[in-house]
Amino acid sequence: MASEKSMEKGIPQNSSKRRKGGFITLPFIIANEALEKVPSYALVPTMMLYLKSNYHMTIAAGHNLINLWQAFSNFAPILGAFFADSYMGRFVTIGLGSISSFLGVTILWLTALLPQARPPPCDPLTQSCKSATAGQLGILACALFFKSMGAGGIRPCSMPFGADQMSNKSEKSLESYFSWYYAAASLGGSLGLTVVIYILQIYGWKVGYGVCAFLMLLAALAFYIASPLYVKLKASTSLFTGFVQVVVVSYRKRNLPFPSQKSGYHHGEDSKIIFPSEKLTFMNKACIITNTEQEIGPDGLALDPWRLCTVQKVEELKALLKVLPIWSTGIVMAIAGSQHSFPVLQASTMNRQVFGGFQIPAASLTVIVYGIAVVWVVLYERVIIPLASKIKGKQVYISVNLRMGLGLFLSVIALGFTAMVENARLGKIIQEGHVKDPSAIVNISVMWLLPQYIVMGVAEALSTLGQFEFYHREFPKTMSSIGNSLFFLSLALAHLLSSALFNIVNQTTSPSWVADNLNEARFDNYYWLLAGLSLVNVFYYIICISSYGSTSDVMDEGYVSEEE
Repeated sequence: MASEKSMEKGIPQNSSKRRKGGFITLPFIIANEALEKVPSYALVPTMMLYLKSNYHMTIAAGHNLINLWQAFSNFAPILGAFFADSYMGRFVTIGLGSISSFLGVTILWLTALLPQARPPPCDPLTQSCKSATAGQLGILACALFFKSMGAGGIRPCSMPFGADQMSNKSEKSLESYFSWYYAAASLGGSLGLTVVIYILQIYGWKVGYGVCAFLMLLAALAFYIASPLYVKLKASTSLFTGFVQVVVVSYRKRNLPFPSQKSGYHHGEDSKIIFPSEKLTFMNKACIITNTEQEIGPDGLALDPWRLCTVQKVEELKALLKVLPIWSTGIVMAIAGSQHSFPVLQASTMNRQVFGGFQIPAASLTVIVYGIAVVWVVLYERVIIPLASKIKGKQVYISVNLRMGLGLFLSVIALGFTAMVENARLGKIIQEGHVKDPSAIVNISVMWLLPQYIVMGVAEALSTLGQFEFYHREFPKTMSSIGNSLFFLSLALAHLLSSALFNIVNQTTSPSWVADNLNEARFDNYYWLLAGLSLVNVFYYIICISSYGSTSDVMDEGYVSEEE
């Protein structure tokens, strides 16, 4: 009995009975995420080249395919979060996602290895090229589908799964975990944008995609090897079904008066929330008890959840609805970050010779954004906060709300830098007489792009990390994966809206600001437009965050720890 009581208090009796979770599990979780990021970040900027050279696709066809792939890749985390929070739990979802990503990259590797999996090379004499068959496109689609679904399983669940292991740690420890997690993920993306892209450029698709497949295998192994150490939480109910039930029941009971006493709400026997909040009160009618005998069973549960909901379910839906305005502010910044093609094209027309003749790959320059993000996290964690605390004589903390706002504002500065550098590049093009030559290299150093990348890197670190921490803080644990997946949903919408904005600008400006010949286009005006939209978005964020009320008092229910 003494041993059992000790175990209930979390005191390990021997090494085989140690408590699960804790700091020891974090390296495996972070390694899984970082290793998944390496091939993911390498595939996106190089996919257009692969589609053109191996599948003979036009730029338009390749651009559309990549946009659809990226939109689905960022929508897949919504599905992953749903299954994780509602049915499978985060451990199973991350594990299956790792396997799916490995399958996707392996199939893509096979398209490079097997000549039958892609169209034959173009005829060098006639310059004619055969299009891919339906079967060959099907294999390619399977590769991209499995990779997207894998990312959808890993990305929304990995960070909150690590937070599950830290349930008894301090807020400072949790903030440190979020910072190092983001730093490791950024480092993984940076390696993909440099080392893997360099391998693809020097050794070709067969070797490069083989490396990507091997890294995804390591990601899966790194996650599963620590399986006995994890705290594994599983959802007991379907969150989305519960949300629909709240909407249906609140509509059915819309004409009911509110009870005169707070005891008139259904909250369950062990619930920590016994009455609903005073915000979005029309939803409170979903948990009003009209007839105890007909609506509540002997176990204290509702006999029909489509006629009576718990206060917990009502408050969870309120929490989701309340963050949507703040969530929407991240979409405009994501639109600015989804402009993948122009930065590569812009860099390809500039002098990229550095360090005695080494030429920087144009697609690798975006690594600066992620490198700066890593540097910023380290400086913030180890230098800025300790130094400020020492000067103030007390612990200094920059709030999540302020960090997100600063990130949005810095994105405006970064877009302004992009527009100014492009304007200078166009002036140099005109001066040197290369306007009609889209492949001309202008005599201006690619280092002029550094300011925009540096500022955007800090903006990404502040805004992205702030969003993840904000969702984790404001949502109960039963909704944490769904909360984090909202970030990826904003990326999916950003890709679709970015494509729509690009097409609108192309059709309404004459001559087109986004013409095929970069030297005849006016991308500087396009980026000033993005900067203007982003500035309006900053003021919109200020309004949203000023009127926002905390939802962090929503308690955690519906999760149980299962020792597997």
